[in-house]
Amino acid sequence: MRVSRVDIPWRKSSFSDHPDGACLELALLRGTTLIRESDEPDVVIEVSSGRLGALLTSVKAGAFSAAD
Repeated sequence: MRVSRVDIPWRKSSFSDHPDGACLELALLRGTTLIRESDEPDVVIEVSSGRLGALLTSVKAGAFSAAD
């Protein structure tokens, strides 16, 4: 079954209040997470929810902090 991107229910953070409307949007589709930037809606990254969760956990833990 092919799904049109128009049919995908994209969500953005309630904290996203950028003046020009640019923000990241997420959607769940058949067990994967889709990510796009609102000012380039045709560019979509597809990632498993588990891998995205692992990335976010690492970011929160400071794994990618700049070296002093």
